[in-house]
Amino acid sequence: MKLFNTADPSKNHLPYDGTVQYYGVAIANQQHYYHQLLHTIDWEHDKALIFGKLITTKRKVAWCGDKDFAYKYSGIEKVASPWNAILFELKSTVENITGETFNSCLLNLYHDGNEGMTWHSDGEKDLQKNGAIASVSFGAERKFSFEHKVTKEKIDIVLENGSILLMKDETQTHWLHRLPPSTRILSPRINLTFRTITEPK
Repeated sequence: MKLFNTADPSKNHLPYDGTVQYYGVAIANQQHYYHQLLHTIDWEHDKALIFGKLITTKRKVAWCGDKDFAYKYSGIEKVASPWNAILFELKSTVENITGETFNSCLLNLYHDGNEGMTWHSDGEKDLQKNGAIASVSFGAERKFSFEHKVTKEKIDIVLENGSILLMKDETQTHWLHRLPPSTRILSPRINLTFRTITEPK
C-alpha cells in the first residue's frame, strides 16, 4: 500500500489504468467556504436501496447542476437543484485550476469520522464516460483510498482542507475508491464532487 501526502498536479498517483492528480491545498479561505456551504446548501440525508430495502444514512447530500439533471445511484434517482452563488463560484475556481469543465456537483456532508463511503466506482450511465471528476474537500482531513479491481493494489491519499483531487481517463473502469471511517476524526468534512452529466441525444 502506498500513501501520498505531497501535492504535485503533474504526477499521476495511479501506477496504471487511470489518472489521479492531487493538487493539494488549492483553494484559499477554506473556513469561509466551509461555513457558506454548511449553511446555504439544502442538505438531506442520503438514501439507498440495498437488497430492496430503503436505507437512510447519517451522511447528508445535495445534488446541483446547470439543469435539473436526473442522476441515479444506489437505486435512488435525484434531480439537480440550481447552483447557488457560492457553489457556482467554487465550480469556476476548480475549472480554472484543473482546466476541466463540469455541469453538475454531488455534495457530501460527513459529520465525523464514523461516516464514510464503501468501495465503489462512479460509473453510472448518466456520467460522461472517462470524464473528469474533481473532488474538493473542506473541513477535516480524511484518508481516501483506491483499489484496483483486478490486481487489488491499493493507493491512499490524505485529502487536506481546501484540496482538489482529480480523477479521469479510465480510473472509474479499473479502480474502486472509498472514504474509510476513522474513530479518531471528530469534526465534519464537506466534499464536493464536480462532474459532467451527459444528456440523451
